[in-house]
Amino acid sequence: MEKNKTVLDIQRMKAAGEKITVLTAYDYPFARLMDLAGIDMILVGDSVGSVVSGYDNTLPVTMDEMIYHTRAVVRGSSSAFIIADMPFLSYQIDLVEARRNAGRLIKEGGAQAVKLEGGENVAATIRAIVDMDIPVVGHIGLTPQSIHRMGGYRVQGKEDEQARQLLADARAVQEAGAFALVLEGIPAPLAQLITAELDIPTIGIGAGAHCDGQVLVIHDILGLCEKYSPKFVKRYADVSATISQGIADYIREVKDGVFPGDEHSFK
Repeated sequence: MEKNKTVLDIQRMKAAGEKITVLTAYDYPFARLMDLAGIDMILVGDSVGSVVSGYDNTLPVTMDEMIYHTRAVVRGSSSAFIIADMPFLSYQIDLVEARRNAGRLIKEGGAQAVKLEGGENVAATIRAIVDMDIPVVGHIGLTPQSIHRMGGYRVQGKEDEQARQLLADARAVQEAGAFALVLEGIPAPLAQLITAELDIPTIGIGAGAHCDGQVLVIHDILGLCEKYSPKFVKRYADVSATISQGIADYIREVKDGVFPGDEHSFK
């Protein structure tokens, strides 16, 4: 059985020019399917709040919820590198809380790394967590935990000043010790510039083709979330229609007395 990928494996992929594949997962069945397909990294995202729990955004997600979902994903994976999101208020209060919560995602959740949002403003937090020997993935650009400041899910970095700040944020995240960086919702040329400048891998989501890897939400690519339809999402399957048909067939057969039949009954 193949062992889980490590930080060194991910860094080697950037050095070799091999694209890094990342998807979100929140439970055992999806993690197992991704693992069997050969995904490089699985992100247990706080996007679970939107696509699984039905919240309008990621802000209500708690540490206990993230630990629960991370445990489930870890049990379903034997080869992918597992990253767990640090939810809102788990790292913003102070460094003690940030270190404790990062440690919980590793110790209780079983993750191999944690991800947190922000640039220069969270550099000290990243350093504090890295100093505990916990790998950290940064996240800049469109940061969903900052939607109230940004006025919604808006592309970031279109203006020169904003682009300069994002480049400074990327440098700060790398200097603080993060081993990878998610670039979300930024113009492709800016993402290309950041990717070329950094030594650590960049993982794009709505950031163009020049990042070192790509990440998407599993429910989006399978047609399981009709709530949002971002421009950067490509639907690779329409599982929603298949599931709906299966449920409708079950209801009809129970109503008509077709199920259960003799082959589904004990004698």
